[in-house]
Amino acid sequence: MQAVVLAAGQGTRMRPLTDHTPKPMLPVADRPLVAHTADTAIQAGADELIFVVGYEAEAVRSYFGDEYGGVPVSFAVQEEQLGTADAVAAAKDHLEGPFAVLNGDNLYDAESLSGLFDAAPSVAAYRVDDPTSYGVLSTEGDTITGIVEKPDDPPTDLANAGAYVFPAEARDWLDVPLSDRGEREITDVLAKVIEESTVTAVAVDRWLDVGRPWELLEANEWKLGQLDRRLDGEVRGDADLRGEVVVEAGAVIEPGVVIEGPALVRSGAHIGPNAYIRGATLLGEDTHVGHGVELKNTVLMADSNVPHVSYVGDSVIGRDVNFGAGTQVANLRHDGDPVRMTVKGDRVSTGRRKFGVVAGDGAKTAINTSLNAGVVLSSGATTTPGESVTRDR
Repeated sequence: MQAVVLAAGQGTRMRPLTDHTPKPMLPVADRPLVAHTADTAIQAGADELIFVVGYEAEAVRSYFGDEYGGVPVSFAVQEEQLGTADAVAAAKDHLEGPFAVLNGDNLYDAESLSGLFDAAPSVAAYRVDDPTSYGVLSTEGDTITGIVEKPDDPPTDLANAGAYVFPAEARDWLDVPLSDRGEREITDVLAKVIEESTVTAVAVDRWLDVGRPWELLEANEWKLGQLDRRLDGEVRGDADLRGEVVVEAGAVIEPGVVIEGPALVRSGAHIGPNAYIRGATLLGEDTHVGHGVELKNTVLMADSNVPHVSYVGDSVIGRDVNFGAGTQVANLRHDGDPVRMTVKGDRVSTGRRKFGVVAGDGAKTAINTSLNAGVVLSSGATTTPGESVTRDR
């Protein structure tokens, strides 16, 4: 089965992390986010991948090439971001039969996706406690009878999990009108498929829509939690690596370092001496974590440095970031409420009692900087020595 993987969007809710990197190419454990989607599709039975690209398309093209995971790869370009149906329509000339549509920023368990492919035509459904924030499927038994967006009175607890298998005929049903929000919606295509076919709701065991920074952190918690211990790099002296820790070839762990897995230290990273890494932590390629630094449950992207006597917890740090000596990140509110951060101008709850900061590419803090929980440092932002940062910049 052909699988269309949507990877064209700008990822505005993920900014500043997507200022220079398309959201599907942000790191999740040992590969980009969208590579996990592609791998799961192949495990489920996809025999061809069609990536729909747009924003920073070359990053996706160069990573996947002409073949990935033993299956052929092709690309279609969505010239304007006019919705999910428009994105699939960009791939129309590649489609030759029944086809799956997957969001490149969604994670699924492989067994559930395999069940989705087998039940075609079908839609992935995920049971949620509060369906009012989702597109909700109406069903009779396992058959979908309709879909309603963010209903006040949901007909079921089955949220639309954004993965579909359409019949070949749907290739000709992609030209749907613009919605009220100015997009061509894949759910309008689904409505036509429901009219013409029996469409099955397939409950997925695990699903994560990675749209905002704390969800990228959650994605890494999921995938780092699946690591098997492997030490291919250089571990020096009395360094103590506990549990499921992966040290890639070319990485160096100095004496006095303690790492409590799950953790991944990527090639070229240099850790220590006397650093403490714990929780689900990703240390990207060519990162440096130095003396007296504690990192907890954090994503530190490639070429970034936390070299001296700092604490960084529950945070997402972009590429080429440098935290000056003594930089301290707060990750907990005194009142115990979930940490909030600003997304596209709105204050939004992360749903997490502990969440630190988000730093865009090239951000730099001066010595003894304090960063408050939920603060966002834009790409290239700087601080002054001894500064306490309580608002985004």
